[in-house]
Amino acid sequence: MRAPLFRTTITELFGIDHPILCGGLQWLADARYVAAVVKAGGMGFITCLSFPDDPEGFRREVRLCRDLTDGRPFGVSLAISRRLGTNDRLKPFLDVIVEEKVKFVETSGDSPDPVLPHLKDAGCIVLHKVPAVRYARSVERLPVDAIAVVSGEAGGHPGLFMVGQIVQGVLAADALHKPLALAGGMGTGRHLVTALAMGAGAMLMGSRMVVAEEVWAHRRYKDRVVAIDETANRLVMKIFRNNHRVLDNDAARAVEQLEADGATDFAHYEPLVAGARAREAYRTGDFSQGMIDMGPAGVFAREIKPVEAIFDEILDEAAATMARLSKTQVT
Repeated sequence: MRAPLFRTTITELFGIDHPILCGGLQWLADARYVAAVVKAGGMGFITCLSFPDDPEGFRREVRLCRDLTDGRPFGVSLAISRRLGTNDRLKPFLDVIVEEKVKFVETSGDSPDPVLPHLKDAGCIVLHKVPAVRYARSVERLPVDAIAVVSGEAGGHPGLFMVGQIVQGVLAADALHKPLALAGGMGTGRHLVTALAMGAGAMLMGSRMVVAEEVWAHRRYKDRVVAIDETANRLVMKIFRNNHRVLDNDAARAVEQLEADGATDFAHYEPLVAGARAREAYRTGDFSQGMIDMGPAGVFAREIKPVEAIFDEILDEAAATMARLSKTQVT
């Protein structure tokens, strides 16, 4: 593992060596992957809803991660739905988080306000992820400990405003006073230095990490990611104001066609966008099916290798970037 290069508000808050966070990846962020991130000096988050009907399975994953990290703290990711009545399903997962004394929680989606009392009473450190600065300002008034602002380049759900990182990152740093991470389009050491230069305390990655050896997805899927360029993603579900940036595949193109045809009945989309389809694509390697989260930063996933080797590559590039900048004359 590389020696620490940077000390920031995020490294201090999370007690980590490097200002690198690896956000929860639906279906993929399990104990083995998260433990590898923690042992490489960053912070990762097991995705709760990868175990949608199995809170005890989630508990077993938490315990396995604790074993794999030799007791070092790690995180879990909790997605809060905007749909009325659907967040009742989170209670068993909150109970596991509290009972198992998980230290770090990444929340996303709707406001974390309903779950914060439960988490903060248990001593959890909470990072809330938002898709725009206006939401970051609102959530900063809540007792969250840090905020991740996601730009329009992000894979998964980048929100509706689609502001690019080069603009939104600076605006977020100017607007906020709590520790800040920047997400969306991040994947290299130059991005890490840029995030810090814009005023953040860390970068948060998703698409860049899906080819890590510790990610359980099928080799055929990883080989596909290694082969893609920065254009191999599509933004779908715009018709429902639920932007979803996914891998360019047969299913995504079929959804785009439904949108172009003006279909507004979700029943037409459901067979294509059901979460189980993406999970099956990861399992089988049939990347033609499912809404497979992917942002343009997937282009930087050029080789399948361990998490630690990915971190080493990023940190070596960050060090080289800093050395190059130190030789740039200021006039």
